[in-house]
Amino acid sequence: MIEFQVNDMTCGHCVATITRAIAGVEPAARVDIDLPSHRVRIDAAGDAQRFEGVIREAGYTPLPVAA
Repeated sequence: MIEFQVNDMTCGHCVATITRAIAGVEPAARVDIDLPSHRVRIDAAGDAQRFEGVIREAGYTPLPVAA
């Protein structure tokens, strides 16, 4: 499980944008987003840096959360 803290994710539109961005590079990824805590959890075999980059490209600031 890959997890990020995304403090600048503030609404449902943000959630949809991040979900689409991740699905664009890893369609099989399972994405769980908890908006109140600003957490994005990704269950996928992909590289954490790749997902971090995709979230940044979508306009957000992901901070990796240690497992």
